[in-house]
Amino acid sequence: MPFLGKDWRSPGWCWEKTDNGWKRIILYGQENNNLDFAELCSDDKNDMFVGDVCELSSVKQQKDLYNNSTKSQFVKDKWIYVHKVSTKERQGYSTLGEALNRLDFSTAVEDLRRFNYVAKLFQLIARYQLTSLSGAAQKNYFNILEKIVQKVLDDCYNPRLVKDLLQDLVSTLHSLTVHVGRVVLVGNINIWMSRLETILKWQEQLNNLQIPKHLCNGMSLSDLPIHMHNKILGKLSDACDIINLGQAMPTLRFLSEDKILWKKLCYFHFSDKEVRNIFLTKSDNIDWKLMYFTLKKHYPMREQYGDTLHYCKHCHILFWQDWGHPCTAIDPDKCLMPISPQDFIALFQY
Repeated sequence: MPFLGKDWRSPGWCWEKTDNGWKRIILYGQENNNLDFAELCSDDKNDMFVGDVCELSSVKQQKDLYNNSTKSQFVKDKWIYVHKVSTKERQGYSTLGEALNRLDFSTAVEDLRRFNYVAKLFQLIARYQLTSLSGAAQKNYFNILEKIVQKVLDDCYNPRLVKDLLQDLVSTLHSLTVHVGRVVLVGNINIWMSRLETILKWQEQLNNLQIPKHLCNGMSLSDLPIHMHNKILGKLSDACDIINLGQAMPTLRFLSEDKILWKKLCYFHFSDKEVRNIFLTKSDNIDWKLMYFTLKKHYPMREQYGDTLHYCKHCHILFWQDWGHPCTAIDPDKCLMPISPQDFIALFQY
């Protein structure tokens, strides 16, 4: 018999032979739509299975509607239990891709307090952990990355950080596809080539980014007094921002070369011991600007974020602090530990 069932696992309809020809056996619960053999063999078969096709389509739509409504009602816990070994209580281990999904980085991108943290974390993943992500995790990574780029294009917020992120990602993809080999990448190579083209397109958009005119209305930087310029420079923790701002005006250029400004910047990012290791003799003629870039080559700089992930040493749970987690400790605040992007990567290295 030809395949006439609703499901690929079904053996088909049941038939019986009568004096008038073959007739379909109607089971309990089925519609009484007898189809004899003569009708099956006739030439007019255009509308024979239209009713069954419409019925299957209606059932599929109902299932999709139920699944979508069920998923929308399901609220995920915005924390993840970090376990690195399998036990009787918990099978498997936590992965980096699972953390990207459970901690809802897609929403964290929209928060300016967390934007720099997420961008720095994604930069470290692009450098060292891209091949450790599963196919679904890589797809989630690029979806969040698209939101990061779109946030910069819309708000002009910290484009230099995202440019560095994309440049590191391009370098990693080029190294993996050319020097290491394509086998280390999960998925079709055409998908990766399409992603690489998208990244290059993002880089071009960021290079052509200009601040909208409606953001430049009102008082300008040149209208402020000199002591305000000095305070603004003193609030900057990035040397590149100080140098770029010094190129805006002659007054700012003079203030950006101040020794005291660079000395404070050195002691903000580096410890007194690290400074002494580089410059052993005590002298008042130290070039603190040169000292800063020398220290930068030898020691990691202090990183500053508006909000970071926190790790509970009692529960072994990673979470955003304002979202909280189900802690069983007597004093939960003493168990919390802020997690830098480097520490986050280290938690999921096995």
